[in-house]
Amino acid sequence: MKRSLLRSACCLAFILSLPVQAQQQDGLYWLGRVVSAAHKLNYSGTFVYRNHGQEETSRITHLVDAGNEIERLEVLDGSPREVIRNNDEVRCYLPDSRVLIVEKRSHGRTFPALLSASLGGLAEHYSIRKGPISRVAERESQMVFLEPKDDLRYGQQLWVDVNTGLLLKVGMMNERNQAIETFAFTQLQIGGNIQREMLKSKFLAQSKNWRVHYVRATPSRAEDAAWLFKVQLPGFRKLAGMSYQSPSDSAANFHVVFSDGLAAISVFIETLPEKPELGALSMGAINVYRRAVGKNLLVVMGEVPQATLKKLGDGIEPKEK
Repeated sequence: MKRSLLRSACCLAFILSLPVQAQQQDGLYWLGRVVSAAHKLNYSGTFVYRNHGQEETSRITHLVDAGNEIERLEVLDGSPREVIRNNDEVRCYLPDSRVLIVEKRSHGRTFPALLSASLGGLAEHYSIRKGPISRVAERESQMVFLEPKDDLRYGQQLWVDVNTGLLLKVGMMNERNQAIETFAFTQLQIGGNIQREMLKSKFLAQSKNWRVHYVRATPSRAEDAAWLFKVQLPGFRKLAGMSYQSPSDSAANFHVVFSDGLAAISVFIETLPEKPELGALSMGAINVYRRAVGKNLLVVMGEVPQATLKKLGDGIEPKEK
């Protein structure tokens, strides 16, 4: 009798889990389309970024030509800024300060290419389900919800173009299910005739007289061996560890990136300034945690709850020699 009841309970639990598993697989299918579309489609459009009551409008043009990804991002509000990306080489034009920053960036993610190519572990830490059909930028979109299973990360709501899979809108949700950050296209063209000329910087000619700063980031094993990360955040894996030089510091610094496939956390280990600003700082969805360790300043930042950053940051110590 007991075996029969146990068998019945197991069968019932399995049957009840089928709709959840189907929803997750359906949601992952749409997320996979988002990853592919962002890198393989030609598109141009205008999107609005909202964060903590502030708003910024940008224009993006993306072209795939002979296997190469070329992208031009122009900020339309405030001080003019322009970013030109050719595969993993990124050129940032800052005309107000007459500076051109050139760097290699293999792990950076920008809208609409916000998702990591590796989606396999998401279902372990997020409940993923498909929502209703909605409309964004005059396009039919499929909503997808990602709800965290713990308090280490934020939830997200995505609106995916039904026809192409391109991400049209995304909202980051806090613990009270309130949007704390959104990206949304207001005008968008997918496909069509996008010429290489449209990807050139409008500051290209005048930048020949600007200061050029090359951010040299190289894979670093020495710093990896010098620092101990005592706390492992579930689901977050190390994507990169590199040495780099910032424009204001001649000394080599260390940068580590962790990601769970959706959220990303950056750890910067730099020379401690004379008057360091320590503690927590929030800028909308972006949180920052800073602490001094000997002659070094640790800066941990990301679009995750402040407690997550503190948990990781307090567990970083230099290894004993």
